[in-house]
Amino acid sequence: MTGHDGAPGAPGEVTGGRLVLVGNAIVDLVMRVPALPERGGDIVSSDTALTTGGGFNVLTAARRLGLRAVYAGAHGTGPFGDRVRADLARADIEVLLPPLAEADTGFCVAFVDGGGERTFATSLGAEARLTGTDAAAVLAALRPGDMVQISGYGLAYPDNGPVLAALVARLPEHVRVFLDPGPLVDQIPKEVLEPVLARCDWVSCNQREGRLLTGRDDAREAAAALAARLGPRTGVLLRADAAGCWLVPPGGEAGHIPGRRVTAVDSNGAGDAHAGAFLALLGHGLDLDTAVRGANAAAAFAVTRHGPATGPTPGELLDFLGGEPPAARLSSVLRR
Repeated sequence: MTGHDGAPGAPGEVTGGRLVLVGNAIVDLVMRVPALPERGGDIVSSDTALTTGGGFNVLTAARRLGLRAVYAGAHGTGPFGDRVRADLARADIEVLLPPLAEADTGFCVAFVDGGGERTFATSLGAEARLTGTDAAAVLAALRPGDMVQISGYGLAYPDNGPVLAALVARLPEHVRVFLDPGPLVDQIPKEVLEPVLARCDWVSCNQREGRLLTGRDDAREAAAALAARLGPRTGVLLRADAAGCWLVPPGGEAGHIPGRRVTAVDSNGAGDAHAGAFLALLGHGLDLDTAVRGANAAAAFAVTRHGPATGPTPGELLDFLGGEPPAARLSSVLRR
């Protein structure tokens, strides 16, 4: 990482750039059900919890591994907005923009079935009302070495999409741009998605999103096709759940990085844990192979815990890896 603001870092703290997430931190109403009800039916939840989610999961995963984090998305006034800001503060995540006075932050109902899979329904709020003035504030706040994370959710929102596309096009070259296309990728207008893809340094997606972007069902073929579409300056991570992920370094070939088999209890936030850990480990200056293996382990750890923001701390990640080869390299930076 380049750049340094002069502030001393704690052990394991990245002292250069930050993760700046121009996304959506919202409230999740998580309901655990044996299975989704049939159309017109009903089912009783065995457990219900109200948590902060969305982009908060990525920020938290990165912050726990020592990367300083900034929430640069919109947020509202009201009980949900208050909750999001309180949770961001507890996680030591900076909030960049002032709250929007006329709307509360939105929320999402997440159904987690007996197999750990999740299904969502979202009600939009202030986070979907990003303005050009907000984008200008984000641009002015960026520092050398910062990494900007963009979510496909924001790109799909009618107000946010054009604002984010224009912002990404204006980002200085010293800022690395990361895109998670998200499940709404097929609903992002072409005129919004294409300029973002053209500027990205990394795209991280799951298999469904890779298929929507490339038309390829095979994970390796989808990763290679997406890399070819993006060009030699952009890297690709195609997450394949327990099978790990396919990595295409900028200008390189697709290679498989194996995952870990665990008993999943909740897959909600696994992709976010992977993304946040990958960004944090890159921020520590680790090589790509180690960063991706660490991210695979962080995602595997996350699905063994209930809740969306369940990325590991350094100690939890190293204990989870045990004596595996990446552990020694990770330990040298996470416990220095």
